Amino acid sequence: MTEKPASKLLVRNLRKSFRSQRSTEPILVFDDISFEVHQSEFISLVGPSGCGKTTFLRILDGLIPRDEGEILLDGKAVIKPGPDKGFVFQDSSLLLWRTVIDNVILGLELQGVDKKEARKKAEDYIALVGLKGFEQHYPRELSGGMQQRVNLARALIVDPEILLMDEPFASLDAQTRELMQAELLKMWRQTRKTVIFVTHQIEEAIYLSDRVVVFSARPAKIREIVKVDLPRPRSLAVKRSQTFLELADHVWNLIQEEVLKSMGREQEEGLR
Repeated sequence: MTEKPASKLLVRNLRKSFRSQRSTEPILVFDDISFEVHQSEFISLVGPSGCGKTTFLRILDGLIPRDEGEILLDGKAVIKPGPDKGFVFQDSSLLLWRTVIDNVILGLELQGVDKKEARKKAEDYIALVGLKGFEQHYPRELSGGMQQRVNLARALIVDPEILLMDEPFASLDAQTRELMQAELLKMWRQTRKTVIFVTHQIEEAIYLSDRVVVFSARPAKIREIVKVDLPRPRSLAVKRSQTFLELADHVWNLIQEEVLKSMGREQEEGLR
């Protein structure tokens, strides 16, 4: 009998709401979210716009508090940000006055790592993300895709236990986005980091992931966790395969149902 792998990340009964100046009642963003992620898994989160995916990711990082529930990373409760979690934002958020190498070593500097040691380590990660030769360039001298590579190197260099990625390719053009997806998988195979990736693009989620977590409309619950049975390593050509297209259709139908359900509720309320 095959032993079930231990959980890297465990989320139990997570609930979050926000107060609004326009209402006396809190707005429930998501309720009773529970799932687990195993070591080195690549998980993507998708769902209707406004269902709380980014909020959920920020709670996983400890950036904002949850109302109820529990988050365990390697069995330890997550209560605040820390070097055990790397966060990659939509915007590259690079410091414009620092070179590529000085941006990459920022996290190590904050940890008090010797600067000479940090710069040597940074050279390896800059090479990993395909930017060898650009160490002394400034962000303004880089394309959007190159800036996100720097952002990724900065997150990886602190050797986090889990990598949280919030639509990191959303601002890129279609061709660059596809190339960055392929590059991300290449880096993931080399580092074997556990990744949770938020995206609005269904094809991106399926191409990258071992499993895709589909959120319902707000207040969000988990509608379904879809296993991606596509062999690895994956080339971009896999997006044209029948299995890939069937998975994309299935996830799209789940999200479409949630969007229509949400619109129907709004229409009913408007008629009262």
